[in-house]
Amino acid sequence: MSKARYEQVGVAMTCRGYEEYIRMFDMTESDLGAGPILDVAAGGSSFTADAKARGYEAFAVDPRYGGDVPRWLEEAREEIGTSTDKLAKISHVLDWSYYGSLDRHRAGREASLAKFEADATDPTGRSSYVAGKLPELPFDNGTFSLVLCSHFLFLYAEQFGYEFHKQAISELMRVTRKGGQIRIYPLQALNWEPFARLDELLASIEANGGNVQLLPSKLPFIPKKSDFLLISL
Repeated sequence: MSKARYEQVGVAMTCRGYEEYIRMFDMTESDLGAGPILDVAAGGSSFTADAKARGYEAFAVDPRYGGDVPRWLEEAREEIGTSTDKLAKISHVLDWSYYGSLDRHRAGREASLAKFEADATDPTGRSSYVAGKLPELPFDNGTFSLVLCSHFLFLYAEQFGYEFHKQAISELMRVTRKGGQIRIYPLQALNWEPFARLDELLASIEANGGNVQLLPSKLPFIPKKSDFLLISL
């Protein structure tokens, strides 16, 4: 196995599309239609815009949403170029069976950002984008039926340790309704190594009333087995 890894300092504002979310979290219409959806640490992803366009009630939360809109849109544009350059250096270890090529991967990011920008800057869409960050979110208890967290928890394990993850997941559970679900992907860090204390964390979640499952993601890309965490309340 190559020692190649994705190099990243700080948390990137990435732009992923609706179909990527469906695949990475293996979601059905029933999952999406159960009630309000929250995308946590959503960045410049278009999932919320696309979900609303399909008739679902969806919201996104990210610390950047409280700042200057043109500035964080520009950050997202710059990140597309930066991430494409990084991926080019490690493209030989990645699975391109879904994206097809590096150019198509970038085009998907650009299309996602365009949809995100259109919705987040529209007066009627802006209210779906809320400023907030883990481990404390600005929502009431039991607000959402489905909570998603893509490419933040576990991915940045070298920056955010065990206690942060424990508190963050407890917060996701707080804002999720009884009978609802939380889905988190990926479970590997940027070096594709698994979270060192995952078993301990899963035991803590179950002790606090969550039912945990590790299920296979249907979004091929990283060079190791790729699961997502499903927490049912």
